[in-house]
Amino acid sequence: MKSKQDKARILLDHHLKALRLPVFLQERRKVAAQCASDQADYAEFLLRLSEQELLERERKGTQRRIRTARFPASKSIDDFDFQTTARLNQKQLLELMNCEWIDKCRNTVFLGNPGTGKTHLSIALGLSACRRGYNTRFFTAAGLVNTLVEARNERSLLRLQKQLAKIPLLIIDELGYVPFSKTGSELLFEIFSQRYEQGSIIVTSNLPFEEWTSVFQCERLTGALLDRLTHRGEIISIQGESYRLAQSKKRKKAAGAAGKE
Repeated sequence: MKSKQDKARILLDHHLKALRLPVFLQERRKVAAQCASDQADYAEFLLRLSEQELLERERKGTQRRIRTARFPASKSIDDFDFQTTARLNQKQLLELMNCEWIDKCRNTVFLGNPGTGKTHLSIALGLSACRRGYNTRFFTAAGLVNTLVEARNERSLLRLQKQLAKIPLLIIDELGYVPFSKTGSELLFEIFSQRYEQGSIIVTSNLPFEEWTSVFQCERLTGALLDRLTHRGEIISIQGESYRLAQSKKRKKAAGAAGKE
């Protein structure tokens, strides 16, 4: 026959499962033993368990945000070689990593030639945002336009727009590589307009602003889009040779040096 204590333990396990407190369930006996050894009271026991539960929830939340952001790769600011890019302000980038600009619904634009590290930096900022609790979504510009056009054709555009509007940080990569149709340009402009002072955007582009008309096919629409994007935003111009080419040269040089040893 089960004792009163046994019944209490069974009920406690049931309640912890119902309350979705898996760390409490898994660690309570271990933490109780530690607290008994340390002569800690019930408040300390609950504090230690609740801290572990919160840490595990934060870890899982970060994993979920990174997974749903759909980054094409994992990139860290620590892995970026600032020596290969001319006049890139490392201090400015590190300040952006704190993500305070997202709270203020500001934007960040990376401009530079192909291969200079724009996508790397945008992903690094996006990962930092995920780790700090901001839901994030990564698109290529062409991919986002195609998604918007498909949603319009399937009469689900409004639902998609509402979903995107709820995301604190939207990353639009590689704007400028492919010109858009009139419909695509208008749909993308609508995304920028809806997010104006309501959500943050990171944009990377291989084109200077004066050439964006070639992408959107309309000077007036391009001007209105740039007005919304650059207002209260950070414009970061990356100059120098291809970041990927520089990294390749560095690896070959290191391999050559190792071969001579």
